[in-house]
Amino acid sequence: MTDNYFDSESYTKIDFTSTKIKKGEYDNCTFTNCNFENIHASNIQFVQCEFVDCNFSNSIVKHTAFRDVAFMHCKMIGVKFNECDPFLLQMRFQSCQLSFSSFYQVKLPKTAFLNCNLEEVDFTEAWISSSIFDGCDLKKAIFEKTNLEKVDFTTAFNFSISPEKNSLKAARFNRNTIDGLLLQYQIIID
Repeated sequence: MTDNYFDSESYTKIDFTSTKIKKGEYDNCTFTNCNFENIHASNIQFVQCEFVDCNFSNSIVKHTAFRDVAFMHCKMIGVKFNECDPFLLQMRFQSCQLSFSSFYQVKLPKTAFLNCNLEEVDFTEAWISSSIFDGCDLKKAIFEKTNLEKVDFTTAFNFSISPEKNSLKAARFNRNTIDGLLLQYQIIID
């Protein structure tokens, strides 16, 4: 990795599929309306950065560091977050499209997922305790051996979570969506 360092810079409407992103550390930078779709964004460090209206779909983030990074209104379909650098990994997602992404075995406690589409996202063996899924669609999201302790699901919907296969101590649910914990039993709730 090169020693490029970018501090407090703004990047707007850059198509990184035609303009190669420079490897290095981006500290306190803002990316707006940028396209990262299908690119190799491996071995890059993003520290206290914001991504707004960006497309990250199917981008490769192997050994990429996301430290205190916010994603707002981003399209992030099929991103393998499980390949990111786990050291100080911290992200927030607001109004993002994260369908088909993977958080397999990722340690990401206290994460905010706000009004996100998380359809068919893989949270298998992830550690997302004390996180919040506010207004999130979790249709066909996979939760297996996932640490969901103290997670707030009160406004989440379309989830199916097995209490027997996940750690749910002190997790919060809305009485109207509790059926998402019982679907595996094929019982009828009126």
